[in-house]
Amino acid sequence: MKISYILIILFLSIFDVNGQTLTAPEKDSIKSYHLLKKSIVPVTLIGVGILINKSRFERKFQMDLRNRVGNNYEVHIDDYLRYAPAAEIFIADVFGIKARNHWFDQSKYLLISKLISKTITGNLKTITKKTRPNGDPYSFPSGHSSSSFTYATVLYEEFRDASPVLAYSGYAFATTTGAFRMMNNKHWLSDVIVGAGVGIIVTELVYYFEPFKNFNPFKNSKNISFYPQINDENYGFYVAYKF
Repeated sequence: MKISYILIILFLSIFDVNGQTLTAPEKDSIKSYHLLKKSIVPVTLIGVGILINKSRFERKFQMDLRNRVGNNYEVHIDDYLRYAPAAEIFIADVFGIKARNHWFDQSKYLLISKLISKTITGNLKTITKKTRPNGDPYSFPSGHSSSSFTYATVLYEEFRDASPVLAYSGYAFATTTGAFRMMNNKHWLSDVIVGAGVGIIVTELVYYFEPFKNFNPFKNSKNISFYPQINDENYGFYVAYKF
């Protein structure tokens, strides 16, 4: 019930702001309105995922999917495909595609978003203790889906104005990652869509609040490149200097 009340309050907060000159409060209102619009999809995904979690529909969906691909089907492409949107961000930077932020800020927001979404999904796995389709523990929600949609949303936020095709391509990789998690019998449908919702909403909130916005020691340096290295076990950075 509390979640329903919060959603009602959020939707009642939608309004249009008109006029040529906007004051600071009006700009904040517009920014909040855009965040609300961006929140509709991830909140819906999380809501639907909760509704179908452990349902008969979900079990039948997984059974039908495995029957189609074969009960012995297993590939590991999803372990690598989830990083594709993150790779696209820095490849685009190398090729000089105009981005919303400096490469250091991109890395900063990507790392913060990843850490928060990983913390949320990790805690939910421990709390729910849901069994995976293959019998392993810690199914809900999908960490692979959460990660890939986190990276995809950073890609979207950075390049949506300069290159819409590039910006949206990350979601294609993320969706494919989620599909392979189910095809490999590692996750249920609700695991994947809740993981996706968590990844998207966390990243949108990071871009809304812009933590450590003014912290960028490399802003005036054109010779230094800085790329995050992120996987399930390690977090680090690659730094390159152009002589």
